Amino acid sequence: MGGSIYGNHFRISTWGESHGKALGVVIDGCPAGLPLSEEDIQPFMDRRKPGQSAITTQRNEDDKVEILSGVFEGKTTGTPISIIVYNKDHHSTDYSNIANVFRPGHADYTFYKKYGLRDYRGGGRSSARETVARVAAGAVASKILKTLGISVNAYTKSIADIEIDYNNFNLDERNNNIVCMPDAEAAEKSVEFLKQQMADMDSAGGVVECVATNVFAGIGEPVFDKLDAKLAQALMSIGAVKGVEIGEGFNASKLPGSVDNDAFKVDNDVISKTSNHAGGILGGISDGSPIVVRAGIKATPSIAKTQSTANEAGENIDINIKGRHDPVVVPRAVVVVESMVCLTLVDLIFASMTSRMDNIIDFFNNRD
Repeated sequence: MGGSIYGNHFRISTWGESHGKALGVVIDGCPAGLPLSEEDIQPFMDRRKPGQSAITTQRNEDDKVEILSGVFEGKTTGTPISIIVYNKDHHSTDYSNIANVFRPGHADYTFYKKYGLRDYRGGGRSSARETVARVAAGAVASKILKTLGISVNAYTKSIADIEIDYNNFNLDERNNNIVCMPDAEAAEKSVEFLKQQMADMDSAGGVVECVATNVFAGIGEPVFDKLDAKLAQALMSIGAVKGVEIGEGFNASKLPGSVDNDAFKVDNDVISKTSNHAGGILGGISDGSPIVVRAGIKATPSIAKTQSTANEAGENIDINIKGRHDPVVVPRAVVVVESMVCLTLVDLIFASMTSRMDNIIDFFNNRD
């Protein structure tokens, strides 16, 4: 299987299945000397892990990380970092009744047509459980960014048609409610809505917004590896994501140029913008403003409500999906989106180090 590697200069390779023995990631390109421990990574894992509330799957995984290589005496060595997370609470028998059935909204049919077989236990490689590895790597990328003064924060912007009010925005509130919304009132409405969806044996989707601040101007390659293009690839690679916006996104198509254009100004010899409709990216390169990206996430496809489908024998059948599933994946996807943004920024920051000859000369002239 191809397509399990992301990044060029800061590269990750994820492995493992939903109901396999373990999942993990190998990180290649992390510089030596970064202080790193399992305790740095675990908080990211805890934000993603299942079984934390009434609106998440009750699969009980502690998602404890173990660093196998690449760290010595508390610091990275510059060699590949291998991280593993063991599966402990997988109920494969929950899926025995759908071994030959193509579940609506899942990758069952496409995997079957591509490979001629599929791991039906929780979706195998196409399961959202694969994001465990991304989040572990994202924690390492986040720590690199923090050493550069860059912060990346994602949160739930909306669930179904319930959106946060930016007048009530409080990032700390994100950690105080089970839907990860930075607006207590919108969070309360969303929880009530989701309870009703669960009672109706249905599910919901939503939007995750992510903002990266203090990203210096000049990050991103101008043609195929544009910063916004790589962010779109990173977020669209998350299984449930169906759309990505940068800045105004699709709304930019409704605005005249006189409104959408961000004017520049100079204060104390520093160039900045008076607005940020572009979402911090111009020509595929960061402009120094906050980078704003959103991921549209579809409703969880595993629902108990009766659905029509087909099986491998070519028969039309009805299905009621059993097992432990999230009525909404948006809250747990928040840290996944955040991780993918971190991974993309680090990769392109490392690429930008060779963009100018004077940077290369300064680097080698200032080596110990």
